[in-house]
Amino acid sequence: MSDRYVRVKIQIEDMKSLGEDAGREAADAEEQAPEGPPAASVFPDAPGVTVAAGDASRVPLTCKQRVKSRSTAGKDVQKHASDVPLHGSVVTARHLNRLGHERALHVRGTGKILRGQLEANGNYVNIHPSKNNQETRREDGFKLARKNRPVTVDMSKAKTSLEALKLSIKQLKWKEFPLGRRAPCDIYWHGVSFHDNEKIVSGQVNKFPGMIEMLRKINLSRAVRTMQELFPEEYDFYPRSWILPEECQQFSTQIRMVKENEPTLNPTFIVKPDSGSQGDGIYLIRDPSDLKLMAGSPAKQAVVQEYIQKPLLIDKLKFDIRLYVLLKSLEPLEIYIAKEGLTRFCTEPYQEPSQKNLSHVFMHLTNYSLNVHSGNFVHSDSQSTGSKRTLSSVLYRLAAKGVDIKKVWSDIIALVIKTAIAMVPELRVHYQADIPPGKPGPTCFQILGFDILLMKNLKPVLLEVNSNPSMRIEHEQEVATGVFEYVPSPVDEEVKVGVIRDTLRLMDPGRRKPSVSHLRAGGPEHGEEVPMEAETRDRSPEDGALPSLCLKQVYPKYTKQFNYLRLVERIAALFIRFLGVKGNMRLGPTAFRTFIRTCKLSNSNFSMASVDILYIDITRRWSGTTGESKEAGMGLQAFVEAFFHLAGRRFKSLPLREQVASLLELCEAQLESQTAVEERRSVSCSRAMPRPAKTHALGPGNRQLGSPAPLRRASSQEYRLHQRLIPRTLRANVEN
Repeated sequence: MSDRYVRVKIQIEDMKSLGEDAGREAADAEEQAPEGPPAASVFPDAPGVTVAAGDASRVPLTCKQRVKSRSTAGKDVQKHASDVPLHGSVVTARHLNRLGHERALHVRGTGKILRGQLEANGNYVNIHPSKNNQETRREDGFKLARKNRPVTVDMSKAKTSLEALKLSIKQLKWKEFPLGRRAPCDIYWHGVSFHDNEKIVSGQVNKFPGMIEMLRKINLSRAVRTMQELFPEEYDFYPRSWILPEECQQFSTQIRMVKENEPTLNPTFIVKPDSGSQGDGIYLIRDPSDLKLMAGSPAKQAVVQEYIQKPLLIDKLKFDIRLYVLLKSLEPLEIYIAKEGLTRFCTEPYQEPSQKNLSHVFMHLTNYSLNVHSGNFVHSDSQSTGSKRTLSSVLYRLAAKGVDIKKVWSDIIALVIKTAIAMVPELRVHYQADIPPGKPGPTCFQILGFDILLMKNLKPVLLEVNSNPSMRIEHEQEVATGVFEYVPSPVDEEVKVGVIRDTLRLMDPGRRKPSVSHLRAGGPEHGEEVPMEAETRDRSPEDGALPSLCLKQVYPKYTKQFNYLRLVERIAALFIRFLGVKGNMRLGPTAFRTFIRTCKLSNSNFSMASVDILYIDITRRWSGTTGESKEAGMGLQAFVEAFFHLAGRRFKSLPLREQVASLLELCEAQLESQTAVEERRSVSCSRAMPRPAKTHALGPGNRQLGSPAPLRRASSQEYRLHQRLIPRTLRANVEN
């Protein structure tokens, strides 16, 4: 193509959009676009060569200006163009652009994009291949755009946390969308579950899939019970539990035996409905016969636990701690604990349980939603008085009495980390089912509410974990007889706004290091976190405008102390590997046999027929105990039981923990060796394919195929093509 017929256009693009489609640009038009240097220009007088850059000194040329290129205004532009031949991988770039500006050349007709950077001498620029021009512009403008564009938050599903969220966003100077937004937002704040909005394919959501199911009383008890089997001493912070109705007979038998052995012992138990919340349906019993099982109707699922009879008291009142915990990610596991929390007090002086006071809920139950209806409930603007106080005020008071607060905090942190480790395996299964690898989808984080009771000896006890802790910063108050209104709660606002604000700060997209995978249209992928860069600090509010983070990282900070507990998570990784179908959460019989065969766990004493019997036995038992899902197959908890059984058969002389660890090492070694063999096989096949001695010419394209499988596929494809070309009547005769 001759230079005399070259047509050149200089384009200035707004990098704020990062190359998004026209729909998102239209949605962003309402936002005030910050001024910034344009991101791309087309170099003049080069045949079909597009130069992507950040040169702000150029302006768009109109048609008349291009015709009038010999004028004074166009001389400099034409002069630059005359210096740009396309010879090999080196392009003359004298007077092309400013030093240090990166360029991408798009050669029309070739489909190639060349990238390079000006050398110090200003004469030559080395050009390297680039995958996509749009991706190039995104990479070049990512930091600049993130620096100028405020973080967007979709608040349309926030529900009761709306007011605290608004205050947090206002403090951060981010942009809120109370009614949602057609274009994607950076963060989506849901009030209930991950599935509040099913159309999210990018950004970040403040809920994990499966968290509600995981934190139901029964599932949490089962998860902790599994850990108690492996690590009984480390998980002694959770009261002994029984699951109703399937373990009702077992519960009755064990309590009867305890009373026969120690007649003076008269324990108390607390019954909690599986899916209950806010204290609804909770009651105390002293004998299994007091269980409220409805005769003639399906018994509701519940958990019965040992009641802590000697709690720590302040002002003769029982209280518990609501601690806010941020689960920032699953892979890698990141856990943050809020330095400030709430303490909820009962409204009647505590007495040890007796048959007379078992029904006094204001004495035994610390739930705010129950005690707020007591006539003794005290709403206070002070953080150290009233029926709801800050955790720090209680700890200061205990410290004044000589209590070792550092030891208490250390025990609480250990409790939180161990509980999270027990939860993660099930969450990973739910996560891969809702967001399979390779599928566009958001990343997740979640604020959890840990309810912790301090015993008289200051040992923390886990009561429950709430997937949707209340983030309301006002309380209901009766202003007249029968007339209620919501008034601000200073204690709630002090704690909850800080937790939400600093969670958003930690999840700021600017804190994540952008990679090519984040910028592709396929959606975000999990990447490693990096420290906050300078551009993020520039975009953040002014120094001193915000306090230091109220969230403290505890994991992976304390990985060395707790990483040995993650055995069940490794079992879950095996389970997920053999699920096969993306989005599946249950292991079929064929997949279970594949697991046994791949890990070489069968032998003369444990045949594949025995494997099938084991699968049927465990699956049938679990399908009868789990009332939430009737889906066929083996779930994770059933697979863990089967794995424990296999470990016991294989390593009989070892304790359970060592049995499981040994079997895990065996399975992982077998999978690693198999992966290595497959890699060597693929390498050898790739080396063998170019050899002419083993290739055959086929078809009109004369394709060279070096192995029998591709040869068969090519033959079958040509046969199908040939069959389609045969007339229908002729084909029928041939087949007959």
